[in-house]
Amino acid sequence: MTSSLAIVGAGLGGLMLARVLHVHGIPSVIYEADASADVRSQGGMLDIHESDGQVALKAAGLYEGFRKLVHPGGEATRVMAPDGRLLHDEADDGKGGRPEVPRGELRRLLLASLPEGTIAWGKKLVGTAAQADGSHALRFADGTSATARLLVGADGAWSRVRPHLTDATPAYAGYAFVETWLHDVDRRHPGPAAAVGGGSFFATSPGKGIFAHREPGNVIHAYIAVCRPAEWFDDIDVGSVRTGTPRIAAEFDGWAPALRALITDSDAAPVLRRIHALPVDLRWPRKPGVTLLGDAAHLMPPSGEGANLAMDDGARLAVAIATHGDRVEDALGAYESAMFVRAEAAAREAQALTARLLGTDAPHGLLRMFGHDPA
Repeated sequence: MTSSLAIVGAGLGGLMLARVLHVHGIPSVIYEADASADVRSQGGMLDIHESDGQVALKAAGLYEGFRKLVHPGGEATRVMAPDGRLLHDEADDGKGGRPEVPRGELRRLLLASLPEGTIAWGKKLVGTAAQADGSHALRFADGTSATARLLVGADGAWSRVRPHLTDATPAYAGYAFVETWLHDVDRRHPGPAAAVGGGSFFATSPGKGIFAHREPGNVIHAYIAVCRPAEWFDDIDVGSVRTGTPRIAAEFDGWAPALRALITDSDAAPVLRRIHALPVDLRWPRKPGVTLLGDAAHLMPPSGEGANLAMDDGARLAVAIATHGDRVEDALGAYESAMFVRAEAAAREAQALTARLLGTDAPHGLLRMFGHDPA
């Protein structure tokens, strides 16, 4: 298959790029490793920011559809001490600039906005190579291949396109999340439900924390953060409630029972997510006909910015391509130079947020961020 513009990865950034290109009358093909749109879970809640994610959705003509997905009350925020004392409680008054939506629903909105046949499913990229005529050859795990005049890597943390541009690889950030899910929480888990409230929740101390979201359907999705060497997790079967859960819960001995229940009472097998990041100041020299967006370009610790940056990247790249016409290299150069600056600023803020959440001053740095003076 030959296409003028190939996008690797059907995450939010790749889909946004394809959608805004389509709005401008420019066709593209997305190659996605998953066999279908519903083959795996798409994660939890996302706060979509006015300054980037919402701007991208407006460029895609999908803003009104996005508003229909907003989870009422999702911008409420609570901070608790490990002993269960309430330190900060902010209601969702409907006037905030970061409404919460389910990631899977937002992805479905983008998928439905693309022309039939835009996505080639089951195409796991295994290698790329620049050709003498300036095109790029793509090889897939199923033995097929394709070529493209313009190649965009939107394929996430472990991008197969990134090595085409830079030797940089993600490094372990010093901590991991263990994800848990509590269902029918108001009836079956009243303690954790009362603690978390209706939106986002933080309970943190130096080196560890419990972060959670109330999701639609009466579900609490929790992220148990533990600062340990990567190898420490190798000896723990985190997915085992019988053996793995007690090991993680032991890191939170002495915490309030309602908080520990977010670890011990999961209704689904816990999932380990080691956190990795690319260098905050990552740059690469302009190489003809290929670029990156989203986590492939600027993977950083979780901060609420990742999905927003990916969609912003996709929309901005599409507009640059549409604006520059046949001057593709000018479009890529303009996109990358601005993206590098935005990404570095966001990555530094992500590092600062991690320090507030898990550093030696936790939770006081977080409370100061919310306007408190924890003297």
